[in-house]
Amino acid sequence: MTGEQTWTVGDFSVLVLVHGRADHLRRLLAGVNASKLRPTEVVIVYMDDSCPAPLRCDVPLRIIHISSSQSHSGLPLSQARNRAAAAARTPNLIFLDVDSIPSSDLFGTFTQVLSEETVLAMAEPRYLTKPLESTLVVEDNSLLAASIRHHTREGLPMESNMSGHAMFWSLGFAIHATVFAEVGGFDERYTGYGGEDTDFAFRIREAKIPVKFIEAPVFHQHHGVYNPPLNHFLEIVENARLFHSRWSVWPMEGWLRAFARLGLISWIPSRASLTVRRIPTAEEIQAAHISAAY
Repeated sequence: MTGEQTWTVGDFSVLVLVHGRADHLRRLLAGVNASKLRPTEVVIVYMDDSCPAPLRCDVPLRIIHISSSQSHSGLPLSQARNRAAAAARTPNLIFLDVDSIPSSDLFGTFTQVLSEETVLAMAEPRYLTKPLESTLVVEDNSLLAASIRHHTREGLPMESNMSGHAMFWSLGFAIHATVFAEVGGFDERYTGYGGEDTDFAFRIREAKIPVKFIEAPVFHQHHGVYNPPLNHFLEIVENARLFHSRWSVWPMEGWLRAFARLGLISWIPSRASLTVRRIPTAEEIQAAHISAAY
């Protein structure tokens, strides 16, 4: 937090990272406008992107622009999250992926949890199975009917715990600003896609702060995906090496196994051994693209 302290302990900032997907952002803001509890501000960090106009939001918008480093592949997701947190002016931070639409109770549930506990709180992700119409009207019951839970979210404990940090995703989460600062935010050595959110959660665990999965949903807007994510191949390899050097375990093992099956990498999971054999071809990347909810 910067500047003169004028906020109460219940105030919160919504922080959003953006690269493209302007329609997704507009629906996210429509969700903010429809929320039962409104944030004090919305901080938007554009990564290698301009600010589309107009953006309609019923609370103050704060806009930040950052550019990628030419020495690294991928978008500066960690840096963007840290810039957003540093710019926020309230005691509570709620991060939303640009593909997200908050349910009407999400912010109230997050702030209630943060008022009672010092935790890393994650929303329940629900995935919309089809693209939304052009309308910006968002309504919980309709979104619930049009979405599904991710299969890996089934059976997660709802109480605060010290065992679930590896299941943390940065799609929609909340944390006290002081805790975010104490653990150093996201490690900016991670660039591009993959690993940075698990590293953040592991440092939260190292600080003996529990994780809490809440039942209030955040809706993930439909978009095409790559399975495996060959479009982020080098980013994932670089971030996996960095993660292993810090934690002595491999993240994103499913993707690394897929890369190995395709002959793209040589990987020995039991050792610190991950080397690139070849880069995926444009045809392989295109073949991996599917139209799916996740």
